Amino acid sequence: MATLEIQDLHVAVEDEEQQTSKEILKGVNLVMTTGEIHAIMGPNGTGKSTLSQTIMGAAAYHVTQGDILLDGESILDMPVDERARRGLFLAMQYPAEIQGVTNAEFLRAAINARRPADDQISVLAFLKELDRNLDLLDMSESMTERYLNEGFSGGEKKRNEILQLLMIKPKFALLDEIDSGLDIDALKVVSKGVNSMRGADFGSLIITHYQRLLNYIVPDVVHVMMDGRIVKTGDASLAKLLEKEGYAGLRDDLKLDVQLVDEN
Repeated sequence: MATLEIQDLHVAVEDEEQQTSKEILKGVNLVMTTGEIHAIMGPNGTGKSTLSQTIMGAAAYHVTQGDILLDGESILDMPVDERARRGLFLAMQYPAEIQGVTNAEFLRAAINARRPADDQISVLAFLKELDRNLDLLDMSESMTERYLNEGFSGGEKKRNEILQLLMIKPKFALLDEIDSGLDIDALKVVSKGVNSMRGADFGSLIITHYQRLLNYIVPDVVHVMMDGRIVKTGDASLAKLLEKEGYAGLRDDLKLDVQLVDEN
């Protein structure tokens, strides 16, 4: 069993041109283990994506206080590639397009980067695993020969992120709004892929605004973020309560002095 622990995490984003710094996360605490699916919900601008980017080590986000521990070891000084080798994975809202590198080339290189030099995956084993996961996600084999995300629709990019997840098999997957822009059929397929990973060796932190994704990927734990902090934690029923009351309703119930971005 692996553990990902966020301790009193404060994060600021710096604007070098304006020479200003803005604190986004203001003391986040969270512990999750493999075998668990956690969901983080919250209004726009509350720090959900900042949390995922910081865990993965994006350079624009500066930890000013607190720590991130993977299996008890701080990862704050680790570069992004080392965090990935240790078992972290980020499915981004807006995946980058990379010319000249096919999906198949990228996937095999990513898998081998996490394996010892004397134990690289064979071509036959790779193709067998790739075919199995393409079938699971209803993806065409031709997708593997296209350049990484180049010319992909929004739905194709999201399926491709889940294909990477299935092939790389991380300890922890940070899934940032994988439901954004998906129709109901694509949402079901993406959810099927994530659910196929559930088990003792896999954990996921799912960032979403909406309950509908959690109808298909039922979380063990739901956290609500507002103003850079987790303000409430509960089980899957908490997401349904949010759908009924809205974020403003929960804020008022908790008597929080928080201005929501979407409020007039």
